[in-house]
Amino acid sequence: MVQYSWRGRFADADVNALHAEGFGHRLLDDGWNAQVERFSLGWVTAVDAGELVGFVNVAWDGGVHAFLLDTLVRADRRREGIGTALVQTAVAGARGTGCEWLHVDFEDHLRGFYETGCGFTPTGAGLIALT
Repeated sequence: MVQYSWRGRFADADVNALHAEGFGHRLLDDGWNAQVERFSLGWVTAVDAGELVGFVNVAWDGGVHAFLLDTLVRADRRREGIGTALVQTAVAGARGTGCEWLHVDFEDHLRGFYETGCGFTPTGAGLIALT
């Protein structure tokens, strides 16, 4: 049974492994705990039998806007509803802090997940690549 926790405990190594798998890059040694404690409104962990199977970061502007970042589900656990439950928990957590808006950017192949599965409304947005 997967347990979802707003601002749940996690090991940096576990999020680094999820991130490398989810975004297709080499395994890093980033300090996720320090990063989210310093910069994030919150985050959600999905833990099953003591193992981290999902994670999402909720950044914010210090006011009423929050932003989903790094929605991750372990590859062997995808299509079980874990991603949707992560986002639902993030929505509830952000709402509970008094935020009024939750934004998300996503690649086109994830449109159905975010719009149909999670209830996001499409909006116009702009992007500048800085690298």
